[in-house]
Amino acid sequence: MYKTASSSATSSILRAASSRSPLFSFRSSSSPSSFAASPSSLLGRRSFATSSPAFRSLPRWSRSLHSRPSPFPFSSKIRTVSPVLDRLQRNFSSMASEHPFKRIFTTLPKPGGGEFGKYYSLTALNDPRIDKLPYSIRILLESAIRNCDNFQVTKEDVEKIIDWEKTAPKQVEIPFKPARVLLQDFTGVPAVVDLACMRDAMNKLGSDSNKINPLVPVDLVIDHSVQVDVARSENAVQANMELEFQRNKERFAFLKWGSTAFQNMLVVPPGSGIVHQVNLEYLGRVVFNTQGVLYPDSVVGTDSHTTMIDGLGVAGWGVGGIEAEATMLGQPMSMVLPGVVGFKLSGKMRNGVTATDLVLTVTQMLRKHGVVGKFVEFYGDGMSGLSLADRATIANMSPEYGATMGFFPVDHVTLQYLKLTGRSDETVAMIEAYLRANNMFVDYNEPQQDRAYSSYLELNLDNVEPCISGPKRPHDRVTLKDMKADWNSCLDSKVGFKGFAIPKEAQEKVANFSFDGKPAEIKHGSVVIAAITSCTNTSNPSVMLGAGLVAKKACDLGLQVKPWIKTSLAPGSGVVTKYLLKRHVNSVFTGLQEYLNQQGFNIVGYGCTTCIGNSGEINESVGAAITENDIVAAAVLSGNRNFEGRVHPLTRANYLASPPLVVAYALTGTVNIDFETEPIGTGKNGKDVFLRDIWPTTEEIAEVVQSSVLPDMFRATYESITKGNPMWNELSVPENTLYSWDPKSTYIHEPPYFKDMTMDPPGPHSVKDAYCLLNFGDSITTDHISPAGNIQKDSPAAKYLLERGVERKDFNSYGSRRGNDEIMARGTFANIRIVNKLLNGEVGPKTVHIPSGEKLSVFDAAMRYKTSGEDTIILAGAEYGSGSSRDWAAKGPMLQGVKAVIAKSFERIHRSNLVGMGIIPLCFKSGEDADTLGLTGHERYTIHLPTDISEIRPGQDVTVTTDNGKSFTCTVRFDTEVELAYFNHGGILPYVIRNLSKQ
Repeated sequence: MYKTASSSATSSILRAASSRSPLFSFRSSSSPSSFAASPSSLLGRRSFATSSPAFRSLPRWSRSLHSRPSPFPFSSKIRTVSPVLDRLQRNFSSMASEHPFKRIFTTLPKPGGGEFGKYYSLTALNDPRIDKLPYSIRILLESAIRNCDNFQVTKEDVEKIIDWEKTAPKQVEIPFKPARVLLQDFTGVPAVVDLACMRDAMNKLGSDSNKINPLVPVDLVIDHSVQVDVARSENAVQANMELEFQRNKERFAFLKWGSTAFQNMLVVPPGSGIVHQVNLEYLGRVVFNTQGVLYPDSVVGTDSHTTMIDGLGVAGWGVGGIEAEATMLGQPMSMVLPGVVGFKLSGKMRNGVTATDLVLTVTQMLRKHGVVGKFVEFYGDGMSGLSLADRATIANMSPEYGATMGFFPVDHVTLQYLKLTGRSDETVAMIEAYLRANNMFVDYNEPQQDRAYSSYLELNLDNVEPCISGPKRPHDRVTLKDMKADWNSCLDSKVGFKGFAIPKEAQEKVANFSFDGKPAEIKHGSVVIAAITSCTNTSNPSVMLGAGLVAKKACDLGLQVKPWIKTSLAPGSGVVTKYLLKRHVNSVFTGLQEYLNQQGFNIVGYGCTTCIGNSGEINESVGAAITENDIVAAAVLSGNRNFEGRVHPLTRANYLASPPLVVAYALTGTVNIDFETEPIGTGKNGKDVFLRDIWPTTEEIAEVVQSSVLPDMFRATYESITKGNPMWNELSVPENTLYSWDPKSTYIHEPPYFKDMTMDPPGPHSVKDAYCLLNFGDSITTDHISPAGNIQKDSPAAKYLLERGVERKDFNSYGSRRGNDEIMARGTFANIRIVNKLLNGEVGPKTVHIPSGEKLSVFDAAMRYKTSGEDTIILAGAEYGSGSSRDWAAKGPMLQGVKAVIAKSFERIHRSNLVGMGIIPLCFKSGEDADTLGLTGHERYTIHLPTDISEIRPGQDVTVTTDNGKSFTCTVRFDTEVELAYFNHGGILPYVIRNLSKQ
């Protein structure tokens, strides 16, 4: 698979092509060496016949589900854009068939005759190092081999991965090309905005705008917008969905347009489920079969809990929007070859212990071990006793324990789950055959070869105890038996992660109030929110049905949740509802949902809800009692994050617990309880009822799971997903392939990325006499840089909205307005906690406009510089851009006119994002920084970077001078030839547009 670098005819790009082999496109045929360009590949080829009546009968928005991607990299889909490089391509045309690893491209036969397809065989390399590789690293290796074009992915990259034991400790970088991309609506909107804008740019350049399509499958699930406005009602689902559509109609209509306008893109409508559960039950392929080429499924998603799919044996993790967009358009991700922690599981969990107890235990262990930036791979005899849903629960919380992935290799349990969730027998047979043939399948019935890991951990499952985590962090695990003592310790301790500093004399305070005309009271630790929520647990039938059994037993004994507690149940997919409603013919009870309803856990919607803070308002009288009496109220939820302020502004204590425990804490009404010795209530017979009286046994749960969770439920649920729902189907959107931008919209706005763009790359931009917009110290994170949270009433973004007639109550959040670049640019560097050295100790989102000396908001100062035609740069310390990867942390500074960032060091992904947006990242030399060099930020800076791309090499040194005579040397952090090509074009998106325009 070869490709040409698309840029002007420069010796730099020629150097890349000549040193790394020519770059050509090809397509698969019956022979692995038959390669030829195919225009249709640009549009994302389909194995499903798009001209068939079956395809035409599908709703247009859902047809992309049936598309298949090209198995080959984006590099195989773009040709040269310059005459010199075109000649270069022709000169090497005789080598087009020479894929570097064509000798290991072989056929996978079917047992009964015929073949499943062809694949790149790792075993055919006959390299003993591969046998010792962790399974997760083998997926990276296969991808590198299949996508090797000696430009984006080189043979040297393949060798780095094979030699993982020696190279991983050296923090080497490798390219990775995931098989697909997963989005949710908050992060998906700006991605679709960018694609729509790219189409407009193609159109203005006189090219075919329909060439802008994702080149790998893109699945977008709308799940982040539903709020629990209505609870404890049979009508809650419908009522909440109506409110969801009222608030988000414009965003939803835009996404629906995108689902019809772009090929290879599936949009799953609101009300369908949580993105990661839908991915697990439906979207996950495990193995792709694309035009007869087999390869492992892998995915990057714009949500950190994309890792849930790792439980299915699919390599997946969260990335920022720019990386996701680059992947959609066929570009490789640059990543550090990770270390892999081997986590051995042994033994079996005790009766009554849940998967949630296990994941909270694992999270605490891994946080203590230190796994940031690493893969964690689970293995051992204990794996056989872990259901796929249990594995997915553990994988889901990878961000909470800090790992890139929590990976479970495919084994017999995986295959059983695939059949349970409605995957066909033929598909499962193909998956097993491919993974076995390529040494990626674990068969615990056979002797296991030792694999090499960077470090090792072990957990005997018999040691896992019932527990919860909190009150402010997911990894602060507390066993149930210690909970009462831990709670009282939190009341005593100073304010912190484990403290509220409540004086002794106030700890027994009672707040009396009236609820529905009846007297009520709350104390410190009273539960006011109890939510069964989040893909972490709602994907697991054992804990969901376990919650139903707890509710049933409580109803049988006459217990009742207090009416002022806001209870809710938000399943991650419709399958959950089906098995909770299933009537048990041979049992004494009907569907378990009936008993959950009796305890107030009515279904409120299908989305993330309370887990991401969409918990809605609590009753006014309850809220008043909390605020007027300074009560430390509690929320108990089956989520994955419980940071203070996330769940609800009035719940200072937030605990993560299994769904059965959520019901139990709702019944007792407080977290200040020892379940071993204290009753949770009084039964209808007047006797005390303890937790043990309503807690189901493991056998009880297993029996109900066996009879309740059936393959037909999954098939029926996901067949109906492709039909949408009435409110979604009634959304009227144009069928145009170009989006009709509404200039009055404050949610969706055409960004200016391609304004005045021409076919000629602009080349490297100079930075001359630039002013310093901001002067930072160490550890400036993407939280400091990118817009997040509520829009402050006196901010530039608020002013913009007010000027357009938006009332303060309708400001919404930055997250909901990510599709409007005007608002996001104004929200960049608007964090109220940001520390800018130009302000001499003052904290806040302001800076000094150097020419005038005025103190302005960062955005206003940036615009004043832009208006006067002045360049700006940013000075920073170590770890600039650390934290969650956010695309607006790079897009925002670019829109503000920042040309370069000079820092001691960069977070890896943020550095890559800066390059992707055309911003120059430079590093001070070791031992130097702005302070040691005597830089105050009041100087003007000239970066002596060559203006001819042929004179720039990855990692070269450049001189920076100031107007007061200082001079110092920096390293330019363009780390690859590909990044130089991006820079030459002004960023990754212009690079792609010019490539496709020249097809």
